[in-house]
Amino acid sequence: MTAMDSKTTLAAYAACFEALTPDRLETLSVLLSDEVRFRDPFSDVQGRQAVLGIFRHMFEAMEEPVFKVLDQAVGKQACYLKWRFSGRIKGAGRREIEITGMSEVTFDEKGLVASHIDHWDAASQVFGLFPVLGPLLRWLGRGFTPAK
Repeated sequence: MTAMDSKTTLAAYAACFEALTPDRLETLSVLLSDEVRFRDPFSDVQGRQAVLGIFRHMFEAMEEPVFKVLDQAVGKQACYLKWRFSGRIKGAGRREIEITGMSEVTFDEKGLVASHIDHWDAASQVFGLFPVLGPLLRWLGRGFTPAK
């Protein structure tokens, strides 16, 4: 794919995520290769149906999940999306979360998503919100901070 093709394909993929709903998973499905790999801090799956399963679960576990793409870039070996994800966790007292992250996306020769690797900090952006884990993670993090 040329850089221009990648830019157009990435823009379509980003638009799909911003409009994603349980009823629009088919729109995502047609953009994925059969053997697509998806990885984030909680999952590492391969195959279109496995990736769609991740998003089905997201819609079951969350209220009003929304992706907002903040920036896009096309590199030599991959494309990148900076995004913000927000919503409420159903099983955690409807706790609101907001996660900012980066997705590293590659396309195959047909222009389908071959891999989607998310990079974001689960420790501070999710686990840190909970009463027991939050203080523990902050305490552990101090061990990696230089002394003042």
